[in-house]
Amino acid sequence: MTKPDVLLVGPYPEQDMAVLRDAYVLHNLWEATDHRAFLAERADSIRGIATRGDLGADSALMDALPALEIIACYGVGVDKVDLEHARARGICVTHTPNVLTNDVADMGLALMLALARRIPQGDAYVRSGQWRKAKMGRLTTSLAGKTLGVLGLGRIGRAVSSRAEACQMKIAYHDLIVHEDVDYAYYASPHELAAAVDVLMVCLSGSATTAQMVDKGVLAALGSQGMLINISRGSTVDEPALVEALQSGAIAGAALDVFANEPQVPEALLTADNVVLQPHHASGTVETRAAMGALVIENLRCHFAGERPPTPVF
Repeated sequence: MTKPDVLLVGPYPEQDMAVLRDAYVLHNLWEATDHRAFLAERADSIRGIATRGDLGADSALMDALPALEIIACYGVGVDKVDLEHARARGICVTHTPNVLTNDVADMGLALMLALARRIPQGDAYVRSGQWRKAKMGRLTTSLAGKTLGVLGLGRIGRAVSSRAEACQMKIAYHDLIVHEDVDYAYYASPHELAAAVDVLMVCLSGSATTAQMVDKGVLAALGSQGMLINISRGSTVDEPALVEALQSGAIAGAALDVFANEPQVPEALLTADNVVLQPHHASGTVETRAAMGALVIENLRCHFAGERPPTPVF
């Protein structure tokens, strides 16, 4: 049986690459020096795209491949895939939800604890030898009794909430709908939520609707003792407004796994003492990445076997 041709936009972990090489004729776009010529030579044969959440697939890439049937995304976020164009072309789009929920929620809790308890600063203090000279004088903040505001009560938002409850935090949220199956306090807008909580955890999906939802007004409402955690997409936060809020003391601090222009991070965030930073690595465990790769492979297998993929966007 002839193997289907699949365009790989960027590399996957080697164990997944080995499976894909065995099942498909792979075309590695990231290795090509001239993308346009590379695609033109293969335009009529490529039936699938395997991409990543950080790379996506735009309309130009789709239009360069007239035989394209499926775009399989390694990641839950598909904000960098032109979904409207794919739908208009009748192209199936899949992603990898559910398998990364726990790890991303764990990172949200870890970032919140690291920020509140100043764990990176304590580590640096011990390593520098300063502890031998004097005790670290600055006290930190307890989470117990505080209110966590969850912006986006989806799978990850709910998983973060259950972890925060174990820390004896109260939970409030804003979402597009009121969820009747939880007893958390609901607020009708991000601004109202921010004004009512001590920590604001951003768990939104990336889209035009959520772009810069956390703006200057929301940050002002969070207040000088408030903390912001972002484990969603960098696009959901007005980054210049966040920098200004951190520098002016409008909020107490921020812990960020995502940024507006990754991997570029504003210098003001790199040098700030009230910020904890991670390299968009919330799902970066051996277990979760293996599960993500397996789901991409299964989505592709099902499609080319004439079956419905297990996790389609549409």
